[in-house]
Amino acid sequence: MRKGYASSIEWRVKRTVSDQEFIRDMQLILDNAKANNVILRLIGSIATRIHSESARAQVIPRALTDIDFVGYSSQSQDIIGLFQKLGYSANEEFNTFHGKERLQFFGKDGIHIDVFLDTLSMCHKLDLRGRLELDYPTIPLTDLLMTKLQIVELNEKDVKDMICLLHDHEISDKDLPEKINGKYLADVCSRDWGMYKTFTMNLGRVLAYVDKLGQDDVMHDHVTKQCKTLRDHIDQTPKTTKWKLRARVGEKKRWYGLPED
Repeated sequence: MRKGYASSIEWRVKRTVSDQEFIRDMQLILDNAKANNVILRLIGSIATRIHSESARAQVIPRALTDIDFVGYSSQSQDIIGLFQKLGYSANEEFNTFHGKERLQFFGKDGIHIDVFLDTLSMCHKLDLRGRLELDYPTIPLTDLLMTKLQIVELNEKDVKDMICLLHDHEISDKDLPEKINGKYLADVCSRDWGMYKTFTMNLGRVLAYVDKLGQDDVMHDHVTKQCKTLRDHIDQTPKTTKWKLRARVGEKKRWYGLPED
């Protein structure tokens, strides 16, 4: 086991935490961050619920498991001080090894909190610098969808989140409140073949999953249309030279990272 992860495992939630407890801690952190001019924006399942009526209504049941934020590395010390002030314990070992790009904290109630700094580096690197100011209390809806689309080893809960987001929000060609900016998403894919590959692969997975809902389900037709609209945006956007060169290699070389990497 790599040094720096042992303490993270030890801090796993020891009991079931209710949705109400997650929401309480989330709001406490957001309120204090705003009062202290610390920029923190939500990602993950809580952020999906904030944007999506379908997720809030649990049309497709999805449990909350943790609280994830994105902030700026330039405010990392302010972020650490904020959580200390609120009584959260830092995962010191993890933060020592990874503190330039990610911080971890734990509440007395067992709630696990991750704070990603500047970028979300999982299977692909999503650069969120300059994007956090576009929405509150979450990252922009477009970027929120992209945090799910970039996951290569996609699980059912992530597919459910994407279905809810796609069902409840229309696609636009610019950053607008409660709209998915298809142009921005397609531009990101046009510069990175790996991102293109994973995003389009996952749109296909969403289509396959939504088909299970049945042709008469109210979600089926709209989500299917949304996926195809996004795919059209992606396919029709001119690709960079770098994209074309990488496309020649294709799947012969792994195009994604894994969180444990």
